[in-house]
Formats: sequence, C-alpha cells, structure tokens
Amino acid sequence: MIYGICNLSIIPVRILNCDKSEMINQLIYGDVFEILEEKEKWIKIKSMYDDYNGWIDNKQYFKVEDTNKLILNKPIYSLDLVEFIENNEKELFTIPIGSDISNTSLMNHSFDGKKISGKKDRHSIVNIAHSFLNSPYLWGGKTPFGIDCSGFTQMVYKINGYSLFRDAKDQATQGETLSFIEESEPGDLAFFNNENDEIIHVGIILKNNHIIHASGKVRIDRIDHSGIYNNDLNKHTHSLRYIKKII
Repeated sequence: MIYGICNLSIIPVRILNCDKSEMINQLIYGDVFEILEEKEKWIKIKSMYDDYNGWIDNKQYFKVEDTNKLILNKPIYSLDLVEFIENNEKELFTIPIGSDISNTSLMNHSFDGKKISGKKDRHSIVNIAHSFLNSPYLWGGKTPFGIDCSGFTQMVYKINGYSLFRDAKDQATQGETLSFIEESEPGDLAFFNNENDEIIHVGIILKNNHIIHASGKVRIDRIDHSGIYNNDLNKHTHSLRYIKKII
C-alpha cells in the first residue's frame, strides 16, 4: 500500500479527476489516506478514517516514504477552531479544529497548541458541537468554514474519539435505535427522512428538546416527535425518522 497525508489546511475531495467536478468530501490537515490510482494531475484516494473514496490534486499531499513511521491508531486532534502549524522553514499556516497532529514530525512540521485525544463523554460531545455553531453549510465540508450535516456529526464524534461513517444514510446504520425521543440524551444522533423514507439529514440531540445541526448554518432548533421545528421559519423543516445512541 502507498499512503499519503494531507499536509495543507483543507483540500477538496472530488467525485471525478477534474477541478470542475463536485466536491463530495474534504481532507483536513493530518488526514491519512491510501493512494488507489495515480494520474498525471490527480490521485484517487481512500480515507483511512472512513474508507471514503475520491480524487485530489496531486500537488496537495505529502507522500509517505517510510510507512513504519506512520501513526494510524493513536490520533491526536487540534482543539481550537483555528490553530497553527510551523514548517521547517519557520513558516506558519492555519489548520482547522479536528486536524490530526500525530504525524506532524513525519512531515517536518511542529504544533504547539491545544489538543485532545482518546474517548470523551457526552458532555464533551455537546461542547465540541457548540464550537461549530454558525458555521456555514457547505456540501462536502468538514470545517468551521463550511460543513454539511453528516460532516458536522462525524467531526464532532471524531474529535471525541468515536468513528462515524461519512454520510447520514450510513451513520444511520450505527448505534442502538431508541423507541422514543424521551429516551434520548444529549449527544445522541437524530436522523431525518424524506417522502421516500430515505435518510437525508442528521443532527445531535441537546437537552430540553433541542438539536444542533447543519442546515444553512450550524444552528440550534427545537425537536419533537414530528421532527425539527425552525423558529425562524415557524414551521417543521425535517421529518424525524429515529434516534440512535452511539455511546
């Protein structure tokens, strides 16, 4: 296997090997991936975190020459919304929250900011979720500068030491299904479906019948048996399918 590491703040992962192709995901600093295919200007990759495939620009990664030095199973994540990495030329560049800094030395980089590792509790999940509040919605996004609904839940759980799939429909297969909303606790995941019974949205349950989710922006709304009630629009916007307990 040939591995690479995202050595920039944020890079797009596209469905096709073309700059005009749809962005379906993002890699953020420190993300490790397997290189599946190489073309003149593009490489097809598979994320080691969630097995998500796509194409990235071949100028936007660090190729791992010595895989024995690669750390895969003990990630350490940056904790502030924005932090700094320093390269061997003493140049600084920003990285977003949730960047994996466990392989910085492999890239001749250094990090001296707040960090987090290991499995955390529900309180931490809720706190990290709140740190993304008002982040704009972006299809395929995974950072405070643009994030989609499943990218939001995945990143919050990732920073707290738990693995979720990339897409809402796949996250819905994880965890224990609850029978009633009254059984839920802050940190549980709520899933929402369309008229065809397809899972199209996900958010994180908060206390007092509220939910935090990415819809237009990361926002807090009320949730009831019908779904999400948006106070700005004075109507239900998402139909509740079920709630899952992950931890």
